[in-house]
Order: sequence, then C-alpha cells, then structure tokens
Amino acid sequence: MEVRIPKRTLAEGLSILERIIPSRSSNPILTYLPIELSEQGLILRGTNGEVDLEVKLPAEIQGSGQVLVPAQTFAQIVRSAPGELIELVFGTGERSGERLELHSGAFNTQLSTTSPDGYPELAFKAPGSEKIAASRLAQAITRVRYAASTEEYRAIFRGVQLEMSPSSLRAVASDGFRLARYDLPMQLQTRKLVIPARSADEIVRVFKDAQGEVAFAVGEGTLTLVGEAVRMSVKLMEGEFPDYARVIPQSFVLEAILAAEALREGLKRVAVLSDRNNHRVNLLFNNGKLDIDAEGDYGRGREELAIDSSGEPQLMVAYNAQYLIDALAPIEGAVRIKLSGPTSPSVLQAVEDAGYLAVVVPLRV
Repeated sequence: MEVRIPKRTLAEGLSILERIIPSRSSNPILTYLPIELSEQGLILRGTNGEVDLEVKLPAEIQGSGQVLVPAQTFAQIVRSAPGELIELVFGTGERSGERLELHSGAFNTQLSTTSPDGYPELAFKAPGSEKIAASRLAQAITRVRYAASTEEYRAIFRGVQLEMSPSSLRAVASDGFRLARYDLPMQLQTRKLVIPARSADEIVRVFKDAQGEVAFAVGEGTLTLVGEAVRMSVKLMEGEFPDYARVIPQSFVLEAILAAEALREGLKRVAVLSDRNNHRVNLLFNNGKLDIDAEGDYGRGREELAIDSSGEPQLMVAYNAQYLIDALAPIEGAVRIKLSGPTSPSVLQAVEDAGYLAVVVPLRV
C-alpha cells in the first residue's frame, strides 16, 4: 500500500483530528490514528469516546487496507517533514503490516503500525435530506457558548441546546445566572437536543470555516454531521432545558442604546479595579449618560458614556463585570439594554442582529 499526498493537505487533516485524539487514555488504542486507503482517498479517523471524527483527503493511492499508527508521533513527523510532498509506504517490513515508511524530500523514517482490530466502531448515522450551512451552525453555537455552565453539578446546563423548528434553528445556553439565545431563520423538522459544551466547541472548530452545507442525523443519543470531507458524531446529553422563557422579562422600566464595543471596552478598563470576589461594577443610567463605576482593594475606576435612553430618568444596576462583557462579545455595532429593575434580570439585544438575545441577572445592590 502506498500513498502520495501534499504535506499541507495531510497536516491540515491531522490538525482537525489531533484535538480529539487523547495523548493518554485508560484505553491505549484510542491514542492511535486509524488510517484507511480506499478509492475515496486517504481516510483518517479518531475518537475520544465523546466525539468521533473522520476526514477524507485527496491523495494518490495504490492498494487498499487499514492500519493504526501512534497519532501524536505521526503528526509530529508530518509537521516536521522538509518536503512539500509526503510518500507513505505500508507493510514493507519482513512481516507485512508492521511498519510504515515515510519519505519527504531527503528525510526518511520508519514507524511501527498495528492492526485496527479492537479499535472501537465509530457511531456515524446516515444523514437525511435536511442540511444546515456549516458556518451558520458554528455561528449559532459560538454566539451562546459562553453562557454554558462549567460546574459539574449543573448537569444539563453544561450543554448547548439546539431547538429545530419549521421556522428556525435556535441555540440556547445558560448557567443559571445568565442566558444566551440565538435564532437563525431556516426550515427544519421539530426536535430538541443538548450537546455537551466541550463537544460543541469541537463542532465550531471543525465547521466554522467550512464551505457549503452539512447534512445531519439524530440517532439514539448521537448527532451526526456530514460535510464535504468530514464526518462527525457527538454524544448528546439526556434531557432538555427547563422553561427558560420564564426568566426573560417582558416589561421594562428603562431602555438604552449605545455602541457595544465602547461599553465592552469601558467595562474592561473599570473592572480592573473591581472587587475580586464578585467583580462588581455599577452602571448608573442618568439622563442620556451611563456612568460605569467599580471599587476594590486598590482603588476606584470610573468611565462615562453617552447613550440614547428612554423610560426612567435614573437607575443604577450592579453586575458581575465578566458576565456583562461576555454577553456583549457576540454583538457587533449597537446594543440595546433593557432593564426591568435594579435586581431583576436585564436583557441585551444586538440592534443589527435580531437573532441574538442575552439575559444577565444583576448583583444585589
């Protein structure tokens, strides 16, 4: 079996897989990279038990078959290869299948291989006719991912919920103190599923720059995504979010519009001097002005911004600065802040992107 493939193509394929292939595992076979030579090209696979990945790379192939190679070592060798072309020759040892020879420029090396017997079967489901633009799926997840909980005890809130309907794809995340929701108009079958936040990160990493659409299939506890050259399967979390709509206020006493970047950068500057325990910043909305104020062990910071406001002439609300900064991060252009009271949840919306909404619970004054 022989393969000729551009180094860049092989390195890019390996970079997609490397993040999910563990360097150490209680099941050592998971640290290996399955390589298959077929009429479809060079196929690379990997799994960490939660995410399964398969990448198909165009290459000149002679022969067919499958072997396992040590993933980390193989990737390091490929990245350091001096030539623009890499040639792989399998099964050239005294006992066929025991050795891989890699040639690139003046560099030659040999690497032990092993049989794929015992490697777990990857859980790819055959997709249906429904498709989603790959970059749009990644965008929806990215907009809300920051709000997912990192605490083990938070159970279902450690995931990102995707809600599909005939009118939209909705992504939602919450940790109980904040909530992020993002809607994309599209026609899909009605279903809900929750993706573990770390697996959602891998979906974004793999598909954010991908061209075209991904077909998908929801099986028993898994979501399979199929792109032009990549197949991915992720294990889903059991259950669904409680009725989060109840925490989104419907009436407000004050609304303000200002540049999201100006507010975000102002918060970052003032928050340097905030209390280290709860990172408290005070926002005083006062007749067309917004005063941002924070005080901690090392001093006090303050910044004033111009706003366009309506409703109550004056209102002060205190927040965890990082929660507010995170909620502003996905917003480009102007942000609309809607306040329901000094201790009631506040709503942030992107003025130029109607799909994005965030809820942040203020600190007790």
